Amino acid sequence: MTGDVAGRRPAWRSQWWMPAVCLVLGGLMFAALAIGGNVADGAGAFGVMAVIAAMFAFVRRSDTLQGLAGPGRDERWAAIDVRATAIAGMTLIAGILGGWLWELAHGNDGSPYGQLAALGGVAYVIAVAVLRTRT
Repeated sequence: MTGDVAGRRPAWRSQWWMPAVCLVLGGLMFAALAIGGNVADGAGAFGVMAVIAAMFAFVRRSDTLQGLAGPGRDERWAAIDVRATAIAGMTLIAGILGGWLWELAHGNDGSPYGQLAALGGVAYVIAVAVLRTRT
């Protein structure tokens, strides 16, 4: 099933999806920082996310922004997305493992890096098991 109902595209394929996600994330950042007593930082974070939302909504000539936004992406963009996600994931894993080793070397228990590394490892094993059955 494609998610289309009566010829309509799903919401996540709309040109307004990414700007809306940016504004929601900005609102969550504002709320978290405001709850923590940093209202000015929250307003700044929301402002940055609002600028990014506006870029996604109104900049039409950037192939990169259009590819990141989602609607109208083709197989080329899907392949770029998979590779970029893999690079980002490997960078994050290296950073988490480096932080864990640093904490251990300084006599600490490695938290929260150990938990994040374990979560990533478990997610990877589950993904391999699930994807293996689908191909």
